[in-house]
Order: sequence, then structure tokens, then C-alpha cells
Amino acid sequence: MTVRKSTSAVLLTAFALTLGACAESERSDDGSGGGSGGEGGDGTFTFGAAGAPEVFDPFYASDGETFRITRQIFEGLVEVKPGSAEIGPGLATEWEPNEDGTKWTFTLRDGVTFSDGEEMNAEAICANFERMADQNETAQAGPAEYWAYSMEGFGEDSLYRSCEATDDMTVDLTIARPTSKFPALLSLSSFAMQSPKALEEGNANEVTKQGEGFSYPENAQNPVGTGPYTFEKYDTANKTVTLKRNDDYWGEKAKNAEIVFKIIPDESTRRQELEADSINGYDLPNPVDWKGLEDGGNQVEVRPAFNILYMGLNPERNEKLQDKKVREAIGLALDREGMVKAQLPEGAVAASQFMPDTVQGYNSELQPTERDVEKAKSLLKEAGAEDLELTFAYPSEVTRPYMPNPQKIHEALTNNLEEVGITVKAVTKPWNGGYLDGVDNGQFDAWLLGWTGDYDSADNFIGTFFGNLESNDFQTSATDFGEQLSQEIKEADQTVDEAERTAMYEELNKKIAEEYIPGLPISHSPPAIVVNEDVEGLVASPLTAEEFSTVTVGGK
Repeated sequence: MTVRKSTSAVLLTAFALTLGACAESERSDDGSGGGSGGEGGDGTFTFGAAGAPEVFDPFYASDGETFRITRQIFEGLVEVKPGSAEIGPGLATEWEPNEDGTKWTFTLRDGVTFSDGEEMNAEAICANFERMADQNETAQAGPAEYWAYSMEGFGEDSLYRSCEATDDMTVDLTIARPTSKFPALLSLSSFAMQSPKALEEGNANEVTKQGEGFSYPENAQNPVGTGPYTFEKYDTANKTVTLKRNDDYWGEKAKNAEIVFKIIPDESTRRQELEADSINGYDLPNPVDWKGLEDGGNQVEVRPAFNILYMGLNPERNEKLQDKKVREAIGLALDREGMVKAQLPEGAVAASQFMPDTVQGYNSELQPTERDVEKAKSLLKEAGAEDLELTFAYPSEVTRPYMPNPQKIHEALTNNLEEVGITVKAVTKPWNGGYLDGVDNGQFDAWLLGWTGDYDSADNFIGTFFGNLESNDFQTSATDFGEQLSQEIKEADQTVDEAERTAMYEELNKKIAEEYIPGLPISHSPPAIVVNEDVEGLVASPLTAEEFSTVTVGGK
């Protein structure tokens, strides 16, 4: 079999080489903790966050603003190498599958402790996995969505089968079938390892329903991990989250004594605070500001567009969306190219499918749907849906890599829909103040959301969106194709031959775009991160998954 390096690997590796000169990973891969580096400095790195954290338990999180914080506190068995999408050692130094890919043996790193003093060993790892697998009905249907998507559910339906501590520093993870996403999915921030003592004392799994959202236990506000920083406090009045350097960290100590995440939902305000030196950096600067920021002496790093913006559709809430003609008409109503040109930065493109072209399995023969107002009207008439009404939602108080200005993008698409006769009821809620919970709970007919890839895998995109029939935001269980789509995704994922698997994903992308239409891919957009001239050591991530332990401010 001919082995070829994917386009994404080339792209992301080149990106890593370009930015990696700023700093190298300080982790030792020799299996031991207690890094050889010296003490860190006494500085503070203040970062302007676009939104408030959802929770501090990464297992129940689903958004980048929360993961930006928890990524500094927690670590997983495997980690994404800084500046790339490549998987490397984390709390495990090596791993090996059995012949049929259903059992993976992980050798753990010696000398690592959680920040509360608990030892990181095989029993601690298995306690985490058993905790993740044992969720109540409320969590299964809502905030434990990363597990639901990645592990394909809970109980007998789950990909996860068991965790066994074969000795103090060796773990066997057993899964139900071979999968292309193992062990890469273990790099997800949601699957980071937490102190078993903290999990138990904080009643970690006691999630309950509260109104339209969820109530979380004490553990969700008191994170305890093995990472280079520890949680200090969340000052809700002043909208800041403070992390302190973990001086007992097993690897190279963090360069700064403290990180402060200052929550500033408005992008223009973030820029003003950067220019006033109130913060040292922020993510997702408005593309129109890139040149001005650079002219002002700041450092703007533009990452590859490893993401997708889409319009989700809910056929369970609005039964008219169960008709393919209606879904197709909505797609034909949208002026993707016009929106991209008006609202997104240079390098953004209209999307033809639910993954970027750097992922193996992308179908290069598909083209973005061109706008056709008359055909859209005709299809709505044929479906008896000329009076179609849509509750169409977008988030406020946030900026996302794929969605730099949610309101303006929503307005542009709303105008498109209204021009074909669709009545739109616009709804907005704060990102972590009801919007994400609203999507999880199926409160909208249509909504704007997106995804930045966690690693280079087709399943990480379409498998996340549509793989779990009983738990996905698109409510495909209410359609006549949902079960078949889920099965086809599963079959592709468990196909061992790379060339065959890639061809299956290409065909699946064609079916999703032309036959199923569970939602509507909109665009791919290159996101940027900006820091001021005093900052050194930042390694920008194509996954927007930066670690800040290598950062220094003003040489401190």
C-alpha cells in the first residue's frame, strides 16, 4: 500500500515550523517528570477572553473559551504537539494497540502528581475513564456531549468498554471496535485527567437540569489537574479568571507566575485594552483591524482555516424541515460567496461540505451551493412551505474562529432567507448564557454554530456532527436518513485501510451535501491571534489550542 502524507499534514507541519521557532515544547518524552528547566519568572500574562467560561470541568465543556482556560490546568494521556495538529506524548509516554485495534496499552509518565498532591498513576487514569462513562441521563443528553459524540454514546452502545490498571504505571483501554480516531481523540480537552480525590469530594457527576440549562456540582468550579498552572479564582464581578503557576509541575515550569483571563465580549473593546496595555493579547481580532494592529507594533499570527461555520437545522422542532425540498430551498437561498466577501477575512472561502479541504476524506469534486432565489421559491412551493417560519438564532457576547461577527453574519443570512419568502424570527442569547444550552436542548429551528478541528480526522468533523443518532444537535433521529447516516459514518470510521476509508468519507460528504442535507455548511475562515510587542514565546496553534506556559511578557 502506498503511504502518502495528507495535504493537511503538510500544511499544518509547515505552520508549526514557521511559528515553532518562537518556542519549543518543554515536555520531556523520556517517561519521567520533574523537568530540568529552571524556575519561571514573576510576570503576569493577561489575555482578553471573548466570552465567559461555561464550567471549569472540561468534561462538561464544549466551547473554546472554556477550553482555553482548562488547557492550562489539565493534561490528557496524549497531547497535540504545540503549533501542529500532530499527536504526541502527554501523561502517557507511549502506547500500542493489539492486533485488531480494540485494546490500547498506555505506559504512563513517572513522577507526576495532581496539584492537590494525589499521584497520577494507572488507578487514577481508570478512575477518570470510569467517571466519564458513568453519567446520569441529564448529563448524557446535554453537557457530556464530547463523550457522547466521540465515544458514540453510553452503556452498551459506547465505543468505550473498559479501563484496566495492569500495573501501577500501565493502563489497558478496551474499545468495542477499531476506529480511525484512536488514540487521537484522547487529546481532546474534555478527556483530560482530573484528580480522583477532587472528583469524589466535588461530587463530579451530579449534573441536574435547571430551567433551560444545567446546574453543575462543586467540582466544576474547583478544577484540579496536572498541568503547568493551577486554578486560583474566578472573579465574576470583575470578569476575570486567575491561574497561578504550578511550582510542583513535572515538566518545565511556566515562564509566568500568573495568567489572568479578562473577559471582554466586545472585540473593539479588546483592541482598545490591548492598545492601552491593559491586556497583553487576545484571540480573533477583527480581520479589518489586522493591519492596524501590526502597524501599532503588535504581533498578528494568522492560523490556517481548520474550521467550518454552518447553519444547523432542527427537524424535530420544526416538522417542515423534515422535507428535503425545504432544507434544499434554504441552502439555495443563502449567498455564501457574498457573505464571505463582506464579513470574513482574506483567505476565507465558501464551504461545500462539513470539513475543510485539508482533511483526508474531503470531496474535491463538490462545489459550494450557488444561490438560486427562484429555485428556492419553487421548492418551497412544491413542499407546501411557502409560509415557512424559522426561529433562527445566533450567539452574542462572543467571537469565534469561524464566526468573527455573529450578528452581522446572521443579518446577512436572514436577509437571504427573507428574500425567498421565509419569515425569520431572530433570537440571540449570550454564548455561555443560554445559547449553547439552547442548541443542546433543541430550542431553535435554525442556528449558527461551527467547529474547529481537534485533530486531523474526517470523523472529528462529520462523526461529531451526525455520528450519534440519539444525541446530536441536528436531531437526525427525526429524519428518514439519520439512522443510515450514522451507520455509514461508523462503517467508514472502523475501516482499517486508509485509501478505502478516505474514499468512503469522500462519498459520505457527497451524500450529506446532495441527498441528506442535515444542515448547511457556510464557510471556512482563517482565525488570527494577536499579542503585543512585549510578548515572546507564543506558539500559535492551527487548532486555536494555544498553551501559555512558554509565554513571557517583557522578558519577565
